[in-house]
Amino acid sequence: MNKFFATLAQERHSVRAYKPIPVEDEKMTYIMECVRLSPSAVNRQPWKFYLLSSPQARTGIQRCYDRPWFQQAPVYVLCCADHEASWHRPCDGKDHADIDVAIATEHLCLAAAECGLGTCWVCNFDAALCRELFRLPASLEPVAIVPVGYPAEETPKPRQRKTLDEIMERL
Repeated sequence: MNKFFATLAQERHSVRAYKPIPVEDEKMTYIMECVRLSPSAVNRQPWKFYLLSSPQARTGIQRCYDRPWFQQAPVYVLCCADHEASWHRPCDGKDHADIDVAIATEHLCLAAAECGLGTCWVCNFDAALCRELFRLPASLEPVAIVPVGYPAEETPKPRQRKTLDEIMERL
């Protein structure tokens, strides 16, 4: 069995320190192509991703999450859910936009790791300010911000993970 994916999943971690090196356009294009290929409920693809790398865009997104480490990233991806385009489960109306965007966002993080780049999911940000600054339409909800860049820190020691027995039950 090829264990490339397991190795990639083990190597991916939240990076909170970035080198002051721009990310190559080819790498961002590759990463976003991997995002584009992400699965979604009923293939609705209810998402929009904004690549923020201009000085003005970077300053704006940094206002939404004011942490020193966050300001170091050369590129940010604003991950948004389109609630008008998403699939809603018929039996109870559950909106799957957040789930679909989460899948695509993890594709982003894994593709970035494959390219030697670091990322970190940021969900604790001022979504209302983000919506205002980037003039998002009413149907789009900012779900996460993902800084992308070359890690300036060493790979951390692996965090303790639950065992398979703790997270899985065979019925």
